[in-house]
Amino acid sequence: MRRCWRWPSSATNTPTSARLINASGPTKPPRSWPTACSSRKPFCVRIFSGSSNPPLALAICEAIGIDLGRCTVTAFPDGETFVKIEENVRGEDVFVVQSSSPPTNHHLMEMFIMMDALRRASASRITAVLPFYGYARQDRKDQPRVPITAKLVANLLVAAGANRILTMDLHAQQIQGFFDIPVDHLYAAPVMYDYLKKLQLGDLVVVSPDVGGLKMAHAYSQVLEAGLAIVAKRRKSAAEIESMTVIGEIRGKTILMVDDLTETAGTLTAAAALLRRKGAKRVLACVSHAILNDLGVERLRKSNIDELITTDTVLRPVIDGVKITTLSVAGLLGEAIKRINSNSSVTSLFEFKGGRTS
Repeated sequence: MRRCWRWPSSATNTPTSARLINASGPTKPPRSWPTACSSRKPFCVRIFSGSSNPPLALAICEAIGIDLGRCTVTAFPDGETFVKIEENVRGEDVFVVQSSSPPTNHHLMEMFIMMDALRRASASRITAVLPFYGYARQDRKDQPRVPITAKLVANLLVAAGANRILTMDLHAQQIQGFFDIPVDHLYAAPVMYDYLKKLQLGDLVVVSPDVGGLKMAHAYSQVLEAGLAIVAKRRKSAAEIESMTVIGEIRGKTILMVDDLTETAGTLTAAAALLRRKGAKRVLACVSHAILNDLGVERLRKSNIDELITTDTVLRPVIDGVKITTLSVAGLLGEAIKRINSNSSVTSLFEFKGGRTS
């Protein structure tokens, strides 16, 4: 076997690959877990992390005052993934944190294997926590002989052992209907809103960079007491835009573009350039999941976007030459986990200071 990493682990015993994953810094030695949660504990849950975003999983555990579960993830020489849960989970309420960010297939397969291990170890309930749900853009048949991969991923999650799904800002909300198990769909908007209010933006107009994001933009505009506009676009292909038009008054205004996802940043940067040409004095972008491949980073460096505000649902390296503000959703996810564990309502997590995100 090779590329073995254990999480969490002491610094002296952590292999190189594990130290790279734990790039945010050393962790405290894990407190000892009892073999079974005591009935005197008001809150009892186990959280495990895959390799896609361990810092977020650690932050969630820190927010709710527990330790990250111990597991070993190993790759055989041919690349096959092997997972071992390093503590007793029999009868426990278990949450597996794993964003299906690039490399998407690897991270999904790792999650399936981890949930299978937990199911075979007799965990009483397994909740798949996907801060970012990959394959969400493939949610329907929009041309002949194509798959509905978002539904396939839903089927695979359930087959692997998931009893519940916790996710955030799905690209297509109808994906919730692909599951026959409970789905708790959270929004990053409350976290974004708190930050935006501190900026005290004047003459603000919230802009949706496409028609599909109009509902999200409308929610932001209501809570921020701002104007609303939209950039209507026509595509040549999935990666190329043919034409764009601004609908709404944006001249002399501060613009806040909102979207759920960006990878190549093509829509955002093209919309920002158009808004500047139409007289916008400042352009900010608020995106829940900023995956950002090399092309996206290069476009942002050359763009008219003054600040990109995003979250830590996806683990990214430090990017030079772009002003990126990363807000943590660990507290929001942690609170949802506590409420799910205690069978309490999560409805209030959709509400924030005068508005709703849904």
